[in-house]
Amino acid sequence: MAVIRRGAVEILVESELEEKLRQSIASGVPLKIKAGFDPTAPDLHLGHTVLIQKLKQFQDLGHEVYFLIGDFTGMIGDPTGKNETRKSLSLEEVLLNAETYKAQAFKILDPQKTRVVFNSAWMGRMSAADLVGLAARYTVARMLERDDFHKRFTGHQPIAIHEFLYPLVQGYDSVALEADVELGGTDQKFNLLVGRELQKQEGQKPQCVLTMPLLEGLDGINKMSKSLGNYIGITETPKEIYGKVMSISDELMVRYYELLSDADLDTLRGIRDGVAGEPDGAHPMESKKALARELVARFHDQAGALRAEEEFIQQFKQKEVPEDIPLVNLRIDGPVWICRLLTEAGLVSSNGEARRLIKQGAVRLGGEKVADADQEISPVGEVVLQAGKRRFARVVFG
Repeated sequence: MAVIRRGAVEILVESELEEKLRQSIASGVPLKIKAGFDPTAPDLHLGHTVLIQKLKQFQDLGHEVYFLIGDFTGMIGDPTGKNETRKSLSLEEVLLNAETYKAQAFKILDPQKTRVVFNSAWMGRMSAADLVGLAARYTVARMLERDDFHKRFTGHQPIAIHEFLYPLVQGYDSVALEADVELGGTDQKFNLLVGRELQKQEGQKPQCVLTMPLLEGLDGINKMSKSLGNYIGITETPKEIYGKVMSISDELMVRYYELLSDADLDTLRGIRDGVAGEPDGAHPMESKKALARELVARFHDQAGALRAEEEFIQQFKQKEVPEDIPLVNLRIDGPVWICRLLTEAGLVSSNGEARRLIKQGAVRLGGEKVADADQEISPVGEVVLQAGKRRFARVVFG
């Protein structure tokens, strides 16, 4: 249970899950663990792998993992979190994206122990009458309890009838697989509970629901997203992945370890203690390097991870940047003037001194010389500041 609880937001119902696990251990029959993925985009980032990592933990515990590709639901379009009807994809687009999802999932999951299923296998056989019968199991009032539907309804924004089918089909997937546990993001909770309800109606034991958080991006604030530019793509080069991981704050590093790493619970405890300044804790810089190596090796290979680390270290040596730089946390809204940033970071005593150093070419931001004393910086993520030869600060925004 300690492994299963790791990083989870909610387990519904935890006592039921414990009982399922007891019965599984007693009978030797593994539980069926399901997570669904709609292949709506071919480019994955680390945020997409949080559920896959949790599937791997169940797989390592000996349970049967179902990696469900929603080729049928993908053509409906997931309405979760949307304030407008999502564009439906063609079958050709869905199947093309599905191949990418499978290839990337097997960088984490054991392909020999993973059951890849497509929900078109049972939904495609449904007649129109069957689909109407499925729709009859839920009322419009119940559907409007879902947060995003409720907001769109009260805001007089359109909701297409087919969007109501999405949670019903996702729920029916659990019936078809006779799932014991379904994983999903916190934004999927309504749909996961629909699965429990439909299983009860079918006379099955209702699945337990485990929700995982939406992974924060490099800024440590917003959900990881390609549109926000705060993402780490799993098809990026080893150098890019390694460098981006090294740029995150120590606090965010702990979060990434919890949700993305194979590090065991004792190691995770040591990393937390190190970030908290406990004397017996792991050194944060070494922990971050280990995380960067692990993630590069996962999506490329061990040799690529070691090369990326060597390049990173050499880059810092060439710029004469010490590894153990003082950490400064700043909360700033909106773009910040470079001179103010230097002052707030404690590297200079005044804005005037900052201006003078910039004119002398003695200020660097992320290793690059600052030429404009009026430059404004976007307060996102983390930056390394240098004033003169020996004054450094690692500034974390947020």
